Amino acid sequence: MLSVLIWLPILAAAFIAILPVSIPNHRIRLTALIFSGIVLFWNVLILIKFDISNPGMQFKEYLPWNETLGLNYQIGVDGLSILMLVLNSLLTWISIYSSSKETERPRLFYSMILLVSGGVAGAFLAENLLLFFLFYELELIPFYLLISIWGGSKRGYAGIKFLIYTAVSGALILATFLGMVWLSGSTNFAFDAFSTENLSIAKQILLLAGIVLGFGIKIPLVPFHTWLPDAYVEASAPIAILLGGVLAKLGTYGLLRFGLGMFPDAWSIIAPTLAIWGAISAIYGAVIAIAQKDIKRMVAYSSVGHMGYILLGAAASTSLALVGVVAQMFSHGIILAILFHLVGVVEAKVGTRELDKLNGLMSPIRGLPLISALLVLSGMASAGIPGLTGFIAEFIVFQGSFSIFPIPTILCVVASGLTAVYFVILLNRTCFGRLDNIAYYPKVFWSEKIPALILAAFIIFLGVQPTWLVRWSESTTTTMVAAIPSLEKTVISEVALK
Repeated sequence: MLSVLIWLPILAAAFIAILPVSIPNHRIRLTALIFSGIVLFWNVLILIKFDISNPGMQFKEYLPWNETLGLNYQIGVDGLSILMLVLNSLLTWISIYSSSKETERPRLFYSMILLVSGGVAGAFLAENLLLFFLFYELELIPFYLLISIWGGSKRGYAGIKFLIYTAVSGALILATFLGMVWLSGSTNFAFDAFSTENLSIAKQILLLAGIVLGFGIKIPLVPFHTWLPDAYVEASAPIAILLGGVLAKLGTYGLLRFGLGMFPDAWSIIAPTLAIWGAISAIYGAVIAIAQKDIKRMVAYSSVGHMGYILLGAAASTSLALVGVVAQMFSHGIILAILFHLVGVVEAKVGTRELDKLNGLMSPIRGLPLISALLVLSGMASAGIPGLTGFIAEFIVFQGSFSIFPIPTILCVVASGLTAVYFVILLNRTCFGRLDNIAYYPKVFWSEKIPALILAAFIIFLGVQPTWLVRWSESTTTTMVAAIPSLEKTVISEVALK
């Protein structure tokens, strides 16, 4: 059942790649849209059948592959990954739908998007370390091509930078996985075959450092974030949606699954450092975003800040904080997706992303009142305004983290306030202001509004019905927290309060 989420997009990518050249671009786009829609529908069916009371892996599939190497096709889904799968399939469909019907080289373009979707799904589903790594690396070259071929004027530089950083991330993760199995004396790379019982705390911390650094680059956290603004800004809007909404979640998922999940003893020791790191990333991202003049770059830096909240919650590792972390991962994905889509629409209609050149888009004279209204809504969601999904996710993280790390939590709350500052600047200069010229911009068609309307519906619904957001991960995260030594948790609390 779960294999459909992996192999249908990959087979669809191969099918689209060999379609005849004579087929019109819009038909290739429609084909990709249908395949991604089927995957999304299948994901919804899995979500409906998912047992929220079961903290373990569900719908497990196993197929022997290479017993000598310890590599087997072993997949499953739990509360940590179920929402990430939905996010991946939803944003893949949104990305394809929001792409231009006149996209150049459409067979390669849509094949790469579907290949990314299958690879990301495989990483979220894998129950074998090497299998996870294979799927984790599968998206590397497709994303590089998507940035380098269909990106902006500096797409070559951005693509190479992305490739180098993510290749280093993969190398660190592979080396750590090999070290985990070698040092533990295991001959199998299955998740449940690995145990830290025979490893000293020093070895655990060493291996955990590789996990944190490897996935920290992918998230990315300060100071490994420098590839992010270039990649996000130079990528086209549909690809920026996937980069920010999906790719970054592989990093946060990896921290939870392999860091907190497999090294609970070592995690509790380095947790204070991680909390401080998260607070620094949150403050840094917010402050740098305020200084930006390009609205797409501003949104990109906002992502750096919001990833800091996730690291804070993961470091606190209380039941409430981890539920908030999973909720924040999903909320951040849909909020960033709507922001990048709307910025893409504004750029396409107005011809610029510069704050100094934009004003009065809310006026009917400009022709972008609904787009501006949706931009206001998404800015409010990112700033954590009550009643929207961004608020409930951040509130749960902060509430769950405060008792463990009060000072880092307060700093992250300050960063959340700074988020409101730069979005007020963005909205004030783009949507409002005096009309210094009477410019009639091209009409925004309903087909261009639909992705934003769908995402806005999720933002509002999950904001007023947060149970639909947090219920999926409660059992799994509670089980993860139970594995963390209570003595170490007490020590962390005492150190944080001092």
